[in-house]
Amino acid sequence: MTGSFTELIFSPLTTEQSDMLIAALSEQGYEGFEEAPSELRAYIPSAQFDIAVASEVAHHHSVSMRINELQATNWNQQWESNFDPVTIESFLHIRAAFHPVWGKASHEIVITPKMSFGTGHHATTRLMATEMSKLQWDQKKVFDFGTGTGILAILAEKLGAKQIVAIDNDTWSIDNAAENIETNECKHIELHLSDQLPDHGTFDIILANINTFIIKQYLSSLVSLLEPGGQLLLSGLLVEDLVELRSLCAQLQLRILSAEALNGWGLLRVAY
Repeated sequence: MTGSFTELIFSPLTTEQSDMLIAALSEQGYEGFEEAPSELRAYIPSAQFDIAVASEVAHHHSVSMRINELQATNWNQQWESNFDPVTIESFLHIRAAFHPVWGKASHEIVITPKMSFGTGHHATTRLMATEMSKLQWDQKKVFDFGTGTGILAILAEKLGAKQIVAIDNDTWSIDNAAENIETNECKHIELHLSDQLPDHGTFDIILANINTFIIKQYLSSLVSLLEPGGQLLLSGLLVEDLVELRSLCAQLQLRILSAEALNGWGLLRVAY
């Protein structure tokens, strides 16, 4: 993919400020984040960059911001110099193609580091993967809403799902997810560029690792796509949003099966 990206560098900042910035910028179309001690880098296609919005976000969270222009071809070089493998206990190992095979986890996923969200480094992806390890996946139908790199859809297939529908509204993410699906030799994932939920069919498990705003907007529609007894995993939620999400789930007569938190981020697993 060609074209330039705008890189915002926020520093110095706390972990809490970093998490809040990721949540705010995700709602503004930012497609990639790189966290380091006391620093956050956020990326958006230059054609979509709005300096007034970025400045307001920085001011609201009381952090300093620097702006760089980054050619898309340089993104991989930057990721390759900073991308470390991720291990989630003995369940899952996530690595790039240039890392050696580890071989000590039940499942391994190879992710090409690009602009899409979902490399396993962020707390929300870790929460989702850990929660997925608790479920039965054999022959399940799965919907991945906002697939990003495709990492959760890939994991669902490796765990035994028979059919996965994965969508994202970002072309870069779809291209990246397609590459990762091929790299991991997945055969049961249908990938679609779309911002609309499927208009037919139901699913045993729905994965939604997005953000609170989108989850609140689509929660009722996601529930309508669940098979009786189906389960819905929600993340991309700040811990302080869990109370409101619990209330919305109760209004929809959903049972909360699990509520987890990590580094200021939360996850809910719900069912009828």
